[in-house]
Amino acid sequence: MKKVLMGNFAASHGVRLSRAQVISAYPITPQTHVVEELSAMVARGELKAKFIKVESEHSALACCIAASVMGVRTFTATSSHGLLLMHELLHWASGGRLPIVMVAVNRAIAPGWNIWNEQTDTLSQRDTGWIQLYCASNQEILDTVIQAFKLSESLKIPVMVIYDAFILSHTYEPVDIPDQKLIDAFLPPLNNPEALEVGKARAFGSVTNPDFHMEFRIKLHDTYGRVFGEFEKIENEYETQVGRKYGILEPYRCEDAELVMIAAGSLAGPTQMVVDGLRKKGIKAGRIKLKMFRPFPGGQLRKALKPAKKILVLDRDLSPGTGGIFAYEVRAALKEDSRPVWGFVAGLGGRDITPDLIESMFFDALGADVPLSTTIFKGVRL
Repeated sequence: MKKVLMGNFAASHGVRLSRAQVISAYPITPQTHVVEELSAMVARGELKAKFIKVESEHSALACCIAASVMGVRTFTATSSHGLLLMHELLHWASGGRLPIVMVAVNRAIAPGWNIWNEQTDTLSQRDTGWIQLYCASNQEILDTVIQAFKLSESLKIPVMVIYDAFILSHTYEPVDIPDQKLIDAFLPPLNNPEALEVGKARAFGSVTNPDFHMEFRIKLHDTYGRVFGEFEKIENEYETQVGRKYGILEPYRCEDAELVMIAAGSLAGPTQMVVDGLRKKGIKAGRIKLKMFRPFPGGQLRKALKPAKKILVLDRDLSPGTGGIFAYEVRAALKEDSRPVWGFVAGLGGRDITPDLIESMFFDALGADVPLSTTIFKGVRL
């Protein structure tokens, strides 16, 4: 069934199809529609779930942790400062190996107060132990939410499904909503034999002394090594059931590309359009869309970039003193590579990133003769 849905409603339908059992909600622009629509679905009887209204984002994730410890499929959503307020509990969820799924709608961090798009909020949480998946369309949002439940429950690692404020969250696009029977076949009920049971003397979050604590952290790290293979397996299963897959990363016209731009989220579309325009001008350009950021797919990226002579990274985020976070990760993945990496930061706080602006980045790199690993700010008045 096809419907025209805003990105936030696409996420809600993904949660409904996944048959989440506990939804913990606190409103914050621009994700509020996600939990509002889920509350309506619960009220209408379309989703049999416990909908918990709380007083803060910290409590929202605390409720999810408690429910997940008891073996229940859980979901929450947040943005920006709400995500930052969850920071402590992000570590509790990953360290506790709890399969929680959360939608995080990218929004700028204050000061000054800004409700518009920027990816710094989620990227600043990259070391909390959550898998991070960035979406480029409303269809991808719905599909990724469903896949995220299966991925998190398979590996017992929480997952963030991430997309851009307003560009996707409030924009309407045609979305194919799969039949519930297809999703039930793909995503069976949660079975967690390690969940706590009422009346049994077990504990969550017990004290670990120095002789044991490191082993807990290493087990989480080692499980991360299985994420790529498990995600590819899940995507293949989803394609069999539903007919769609996206990939850990998506190369576009990269087979013979001399200049390749790397981008994530909603930037994948306009960069692809610019690549097509440059090709008509005889410039061998390509684009790689990054879907998975944690764990970082360095091996897959190196393979996709093999033909490129120059590499460009477009960041809608900023790590002060370092530059663009995606560019930093790409340079780390290519540390033994002598090819130049151009890092471009643009669009902070919701400023437009136009095709002309993206094209100017390609021409900046095309005309340069020396390797460049500094940050270039585009579209900024100085």
